[in-house]
Amino acid sequence: MTAAVERIVVQATAQDKQAITEKARKLDMPVSELMRRGAFAYQADDHQAELAMLADAAKAAADRAGAAIDDALAFIEASNQRIAAMESKAAKATAKRGG
Repeated sequence: MTAAVERIVVQATAQDKQAITEKARKLDMPVSELMRRGAFAYQADDHQAELAMLADAAKAAADRAGAAIDDALAFIEASNQRIAAMESKAAKATAKRGG
């Protein structure tokens, strides 16, 4: 008794379809067999997972660095305002004394 067969539709560009069809012809097998074998042979590369983890870590580090820069700029701005206020106060005191 044969197993039930079901259809899976795979969308591809015209160029991809031609390349797949040519490869199946060269291997002397139906396109469906080539696609099945390719699907079962595919395994995600462990390096991809490692690279994704490194990319996530780099993004987190960049986010932390950006936040630290924002904090530093805010501190500098507040410091500049304090300095300006002190300079203004000193200038007024000097002017009062006739200086």
